[in-house]
Amino acid sequence: MIKRTHIRQFLATVDAGSFTQAALRIRVTQPALSTGIAELEKLVGTPLFIRNRRQIRLTEAGGRFLPIARDVDRGFRAADTFGREGLGQATELKLGVIRSAPSELLQAIAAALRPSFAIELIENTDSELRAALGSGRINVALVTLRSGERGGHVVPLYEEPLAMFIASDHPLAGRIEVNPEELAAETMIARRSCEFLDATSRFFTRHGVRPRFALRSESDERCLRMVAAGIGITTAPVSLAIDGIVPLKVAGYDFRRELGLIADPAWSGLPEVEPRLAHAVETIGAIAAEWRQMKVDPAA
Repeated sequence: MIKRTHIRQFLATVDAGSFTQAALRIRVTQPALSTGIAELEKLVGTPLFIRNRRQIRLTEAGGRFLPIARDVDRGFRAADTFGREGLGQATELKLGVIRSAPSELLQAIAAALRPSFAIELIENTDSELRAALGSGRINVALVTLRSGERGGHVVPLYEEPLAMFIASDHPLAGRIEVNPEELAAETMIARRSCEFLDATSRFFTRHGVRPRFALRSESDERCLRMVAAGIGITTAPVSLAIDGIVPLKVAGYDFRRELGLIADPAWSGLPEVEPRLAHAVETIGAIAAEWRQMKVDPAA
């Protein structure tokens, strides 16, 4: 008989990508994990993983078994919390967030969700969060929406342009627009959290701009504060602007992003989740509209 332990070990191995990391994640020894996976494969009558020295990956049968295992795991979790809502136990919400989401906006979103859910925040890249959402590891993701991405489980929040930011006392401050070539002598700061980092690099390379970098960091705040200090310039969504920096329009640099929430349909459709989430989303929509007017279109 397949046990909950088998399902837990299987999903941990899928999510971690290795027996070693999976064992660490669920706090068992690697031999115990390997034995458990071998037992599961015997019970289902087929190998679930292809093993080699560098990595493991799912077999075709493993891929078919994965959504079944996710459903079983959700069922166990629902059984664990059944009847507890009335005792003050909040429904768990694992919220994935891209690192470049504005902290003030995230604070407001979390505050809107907190009355209805016990929130756990997970930071990662857009692609990693989408993978986690698809595999059931998170329930909702705050990410950059793709072109045409709409649907009942997608909640668009606001759209904004990216701009080149320079110190407010920079010699180019006050210029309406500059050509990319004019930035060839500038020192750059790379926001590693930027969703358009590769596209930005290709844009400037096409224009012969290959700058020196003063800083490469995952921290948006650190990057922008170093811009304010005058040690370099960087591109960022306009909503991330801080005191001491000003936007500079660069001809041809017209990247835009749209932030939105994407929910796992299987989770968001649960009877104990759907009405709570709908109410929170209504509040979040109003928050996003106010945020856009304040941070993106302040002159409107």
